[in-house]
Amino acid sequence: MFSHVMVGSNDIDRSKQFYDAVLGVLGAGEPMRNQNGTGQVRLFYRHDGGTFCVSEPIDGESATVANGGTIGFKCSSPEQVRQFHDVAVAHGGTSIEDPPGLREGKLGALHLSYVRDPDGNKLCALHRPK
Repeated sequence: MFSHVMVGSNDIDRSKQFYDAVLGVLGAGEPMRNQNGTGQVRLFYRHDGGTFCVSEPIDGESATVANGGTIGFKCSSPEQVRQFHDVAVAHGGTSIEDPPGLREGKLGALHLSYVRDPDGNKLCALHRPK
């Protein structure tokens, strides 16, 4: 359904350090760096059929976060959920909501962790046991 997800950044080099580390946990490699015709730098992380992008805002205004928005990343194990969280915090992210771990509810059991990246974008690491 999705071709890509893009978030804005006010400091592309800081974002690269953060996302290189965090997306590296999931197996993503070095991003493709692109500078568009009007000078904004964008990073394209491609992995497992998906693309995650970080961009300086095209309109020249400051990047802001989506109130109520969350970007979820699929993890292969509960340990990877924890590692995603811990690496994010170690690289300038902020732990939010409940500590990483198992949540049980109407949708079944999920292993979750939530962080905000250095620009305030909300990220979720999720593993759904089979």
